[in-house]
Amino acid sequence: MKSTFESFGLSEQIQRSIELLGYHQPTEVQSVLIESMIEGNDVVIQSQTGSGKTAAFAIPICDNIDFDLNKPQALIIAPTRELALQIKEDVFHIGRFKRVKVSVLFGKFPYEVQVKELKQKTHIVVGTPGRILDHIKRGTLDVSELKFLIIDEADEMFKLGFLADMNQIIKKLPVKRQTVLLSATIPDQIQELISFAIRNPKFIKIDEESNVLDRITQYKLSVVEQAKLRVTREILMTLQPDSCMIFCNLKATVDDIFEYFTDMKFPIQRLHGGMEQNDRTQIIKAFKQGSFRFLVATDVAARGLDIDQVSLIINFDIPLEAEIYVHRIGRTGRFDQMGKAITFVTTNQGRFLRNIEDFTGVRMEMLQLPDKETLQNAHIDSARQIREKKIVKKVKGEQLNEGITALQIRAGKQSKIRPTDIVGAICSIEGLSAEDIGVINIGELFSDVEILNEKGDIVFQQLQQLAIKGKMRKVIKIRK
Repeated sequence: MKSTFESFGLSEQIQRSIELLGYHQPTEVQSVLIESMIEGNDVVIQSQTGSGKTAAFAIPICDNIDFDLNKPQALIIAPTRELALQIKEDVFHIGRFKRVKVSVLFGKFPYEVQVKELKQKTHIVVGTPGRILDHIKRGTLDVSELKFLIIDEADEMFKLGFLADMNQIIKKLPVKRQTVLLSATIPDQIQELISFAIRNPKFIKIDEESNVLDRITQYKLSVVEQAKLRVTREILMTLQPDSCMIFCNLKATVDDIFEYFTDMKFPIQRLHGGMEQNDRTQIIKAFKQGSFRFLVATDVAARGLDIDQVSLIINFDIPLEAEIYVHRIGRTGRFDQMGKAITFVTTNQGRFLRNIEDFTGVRMEMLQLPDKETLQNAHIDSARQIREKKIVKKVKGEQLNEGITALQIRAGKQSKIRPTDIVGAICSIEGLSAEDIGVINIGELFSDVEILNEKGDIVFQQLQQLAIKGKMRKVIKIRK
């Protein structure tokens, strides 16, 4: 097993990305899967949450992308929109300096927007099964040059009823490809999918030496239903977590908690499946940045959200399945961080608690809340701190922006602008080459281009007096 990323012989661009992302030493799943994929094996990985598995398949895929090939070369299938968006973000970061273009496809989002994006250069497609299958059937997703298929969280695919769609997708893909399936568990139905989708796979089960559960102190608290809101407030005021996620089983409960703490002026937001996807995406982004400290959510947020520095998880409702519990509390204790998880247990819920403890092999400690006098003395000061204290989180990937300038050219598809027109203009500048140009996105009216290697100012200045496709175009800086 390799102990450093350098030992894999990765390209300079990928090595640069993973160093800036803070990947110092491969986790067990990363070491095993990267090496297996480099060797060309089909792989089935059984691994729990929080093990760094997205980077494990993204690194070898991005390292092998042919930039000049315009058709998708990798398809990554995820069970939920949130996980698909998270994977897209992680893959984009890893492939940043190889100019890897990643598109994401999921339902409840306009087909037309996705079709326009797929018509541009697209190297990797991430998406949910239903929308991917729709695009393949319509002919808007060309899979003829596909080299990699990744099936992530296969057990969740089964639970959500996606196996039939998965089988149809796989029938449309090239037989000659490399396939990787990742799953926390391998029930019989997943074994059938493996037999259908993968030839002679290498089976790997990862038992992390530093299991995510070892990094989380787990508590239980007996509480009557009517007291849950009050107890949650007492916990937040006593523990003063910098960042906390509160999980509920129902959307209505999420709304009730959100309204309760909003009235108290707590910095809180909510997340559940009844919200518009754009709103959900913006809330996740804001929570990652530390714009607010508390997020109350259904299990839509239990999988796929890679959020640093979540110090506390509260299970306002005890999950009815032990695996969901593991995914919920896995939002804390990420990699080398420590975390806490508190689970409320009401009357007649003892069997759910026992199932969770048997599944995890951990007996939860009984949480002791401070007495009423202590709480009353701390009430005013704690409430003020919660409302006023600002938490600034490091956003994953922000280090990659160092040395990169994002420019916007006021011309797009309506002006018949193509990426080659932009590349040609920039490469005509003395000292510039294609290696200095990052991802290019062509919109209807505007085009965005990233300039690498600290050369953004030079390109910005020169484009003020250079024609693009025979005309002078207005160019502005979006970000430096």
